[in-house]
Amino acid sequence: MTHWLKKIAIPLVASSILWQAGPALAQTPSFSNPFYITVGYSPGGASDRAARFVADQLQERLNVNVVVENRTGAGGRIAAQYLKNQGASKDIMIMANPATMVIAPLVINQLSYDPAVDFKPVSVITDYTFGVAVAADSPLKTMDDLMQWVKDHPNDFNVAVPASGSLPHFFALMLAEKSGVDAEVIGYRGSAPALNDLIGGTIPVAIDTIDVLTPQHKGGRVRVLATSGPEPDPNLDGVPTLQKSGLDIQASGWNTFYMSAAADDAKVTYLGDLIKDIMSQPEIQERFKNSDLPPVAADRAESTDIVEEFKQLWTPIIQASGYKVNE
Repeated sequence: MTHWLKKIAIPLVASSILWQAGPALAQTPSFSNPFYITVGYSPGGASDRAARFVADQLQERLNVNVVVENRTGAGGRIAAQYLKNQGASKDIMIMANPATMVIAPLVINQLSYDPAVDFKPVSVITDYTFGVAVAADSPLKTMDDLMQWVKDHPNDFNVAVPASGSLPHFFALMLAEKSGVDAEVIGYRGSAPALNDLIGGTIPVAIDTIDVLTPQHKGGRVRVLATSGPEPDPNLDGVPTLQKSGLDIQASGWNTFYMSAAADDAKVTYLGDLIKDIMSQPEIQERFKNSDLPPVAADRAESTDIVEEFKQLWTPIIQASGYKVNE
């Protein structure tokens, strides 16, 4: 868990006490039936799994049908545009990540939505980190090996990422800056083709999220050299962090529920409190961890702070890259 998430951690017992006191202080808002959660990514992916885990709990807590729908495309921006268009016509949350809510406004000319104006953060529910990987048969065994190879072969420092303009894309640029050698970042149409080229030897290095790389590493197809979190990943035995490898880099992303700016404030705040309580339950945390989804428990105010601090960290990096997309 990153430094900007550590500060929101609270004892689970205290969380339960606070939640039990909540209904006596404020009336539960009335929510539409069905209540919708829209995910801008394909079924089965990390964002989709996280949304469905929470949807199961919300259905019980709110006593309404909770429908999860996938509106895929444009890196999650189709789902964001859909939420903006719906306004307050019905109760909808979208599951969004930094690519949609932080990166897109900085790199896409004439973006059709403004996250600061059109949406309200509800609750951050997962944190995720990245890994630097090579093929399993690569002679590079450590980050020291990779950094030396980069210096010896500066024209071959090509890095595969799952999408151009994604957080792994800018993390690759951050890694290149630390190495002192410019990297050619190659964006693919998803993780599968990027890893296929890595495994096949077409490209020497790949960066992706830990939940994607872990099964490939355990299956002996790739070798994760280091991870971007502050602590080693418990599912990657013996793999150090970048900081432990001598590179002062730490980075992560998040999955956050948002509602329309037109949504009733009382509903947004109530849902933030409710989802924080859900995410504080040990059995829910275990379910997330078993699915390679590091859980986070954050209410509306805490989530707003997390998103804002993330923007302050990454905006200079993204702007300095000069990366732009015309749409």
